[in-house]
Amino acid sequence: MCDVLQIARSSFYYEAKEPINEDDITEAVMEIFHKNRKAYGTRKIKVKLHERGFVVSRRRIGRIMKEQGLVSTYTVAQYKPHKATCNEEAVANALNREFDQTEAKRFVVSDLTYVKVRNRWHYICVLIDLFNREIIGHSAGPHKDAALVSRAFATVQGDLSQIQWFHTDRGSEFKNHTMNELLGTFKIGRSLSRKGCPYDNAVAEATYKIIKTEFVNQMNFQSLRHLELELYDYVNWFNKHRIHGTLGYMTPVQYRQAALKKAV
Repeated sequence: MCDVLQIARSSFYYEAKEPINEDDITEAVMEIFHKNRKAYGTRKIKVKLHERGFVVSRRRIGRIMKEQGLVSTYTVAQYKPHKATCNEEAVANALNREFDQTEAKRFVVSDLTYVKVRNRWHYICVLIDLFNREIIGHSAGPHKDAALVSRAFATVQGDLSQIQWFHTDRGSEFKNHTMNELLGTFKIGRSLSRKGCPYDNAVAEATYKIIKTEFVNQMNFQSLRHLELELYDYVNWFNKHRIHGTLGYMTPVQYRQAALKKAV
């Protein structure tokens, strides 16, 4: 019909396609941005808009964000080396940077990060399953020690013996009598990064960058209890609502559930 009427096809599609209301898109962008702790950029907002039926380019989303003054909390990830005590145990790096795992709880990685609570330094420990990047255990406390790590293990749901390997850097809080006893009781294998090589534990490092940017830097903690409650809330959001680019823009829980359905 376009050929008969001598009308360009592009003109027909332009007229036939119902235009999207700009106000609706702006409202959706703002809602997604604020609902997700101001952490999403144009790429992830585009995915969430598509779920709502909006097909919008990243350039258009960026323009709307600029007009509305929406600035993601993200910066380029950087590693800043610092002096810290480490153990010299002859424990091999069993993980060997194989960060993409196909089995749940085959490798769990961990690290610590610091956070200020009323002008006093406190610490956060999380346990991350490399299979789906899910935070399966977490803890907070005033001391950077084995007790902090042990409390994180205590929050893991299910049988701890399902964890096959536990990989960390060479911090003394991860290699001591308490940790040896805990890992030995549940027959969990030990894996340590090479000395002075943060890239051997890159997923844990990247996850803490996310936690610092999306959580720690956005809060003003008044007490340890306040920190614990907010951390619990953040971990719940991280696992059940935060979409991850490495998981095909699924949440860790969605990815795990999808894998279970495939297995059945």
